[in-house]
Amino acid sequence: MDELTQDPVMAELVEEYGPLELDPAESEFERLVISIVNQSISTASANAVRERTFALFDGVTPEAVLAADEETLVEAGLGKAKTEYIRNAAEAFIERDLTRAGLADATDQEVIDELAEIHGIGEWTGRMYLIFALGREDVFPVGDLAVRRAVESLYGEMSRAEMREFAERWEPSRSLATLYLWEHYES
Repeated sequence: MDELTQDPVMAELVEEYGPLELDPAESEFERLVISIVNQSISTASANAVRERTFALFDGVTPEAVLAADEETLVEAGLGKAKTEYIRNAAEAFIERDLTRAGLADATDQEVIDELAEIHGIGEWTGRMYLIFALGREDVFPVGDLAVRRAVESLYGEMSRAEMREFAERWEPSRSLATLYLWEHYES
């Protein structure tokens, strides 16, 4: 946290929003599904689609997703592409150990690369998985529009490369810095 409060702007966010913590999801698969749902749509839209989709299951598990009727998932708001993506993720979870324990020794980039082998999952989703499913503490998702907008609003315009370099000041707590940037963006 000291890395954050040494930056006067981030220190103001810490004061404004109070202590935030990384809180890894209980279910890594469910968290991955959430990230897939969140891809390229607004937070409000993603929340609505997630509620309708999750209401179809007793629990969001790979087995439940694969057993679900594809058309029902499409009609819940996932659409054909995201239905395919979450089904691909379900198959990958059954075939490989993509849990915290299974990926404990993998670097962040190795996790992103492993997930990118699943059709429909790219770097942004991989970084969300690192933060919200694995609880990795030093992830900066510069591909996230809200993160970029928050940085620009607080620090001025920068390219993605400049933002990545700028975010090095928050190492090894860039995930926590990201939470504060999201809070700022959402307020």
